[in-house]
Amino acid sequence: METTFKITRTSREIYAKWLEKYSLEQLNKIPQGFSNNLIWNIGHIVVSQQLLVYAGSYQPMMVSEEMLAKYRRGSKPEGDVTQQEVNEIKNLLFTTIEKTEDDYKKGLFTSYNERTSELGFLLSSTEMAIDFNNYHEAIHLGIMMQIKKFI
Repeated sequence: METTFKITRTSREIYAKWLEKYSLEQLNKIPQGFSNNLIWNIGHIVVSQQLLVYAGSYQPMMVSEEMLAKYRRGSKPEGDVTQQEVNEIKNLLFTTIEKTEDDYKKGLFTSYNERTSELGFLLSSTEMAIDFNNYHEAIHLGIMMQIKKFI
């Protein structure tokens, strides 16, 4: 799992650079033909990791109910995000992964609610969820690369 966690940390560093590179206005812009924006995609990967790993393992998550509602699958931006919210998301990019790695090493994840993802991947363990999360984050990075062409 060491390599898997390294990939996740690298992914999160890439996402953090997007938060530094783009203005608040650019992060919030939804280009024509898209249903979300850069900041929604970043918030979504934070929330999705918590749902995949923690909720799937019957453990409490580090994100609020408000954040879950705002960024979970099927949601879409309903207004501009503030700089304070961007800062919170940036912090969660790293604290959630640090805690996940620490909790994994402590053996916290002892059971998992087996299910098939919306993309057809069977998730039967926390390890599989962590692996799948990296794939999911890469998908959203690709979406963001498309969005950036129009902002």
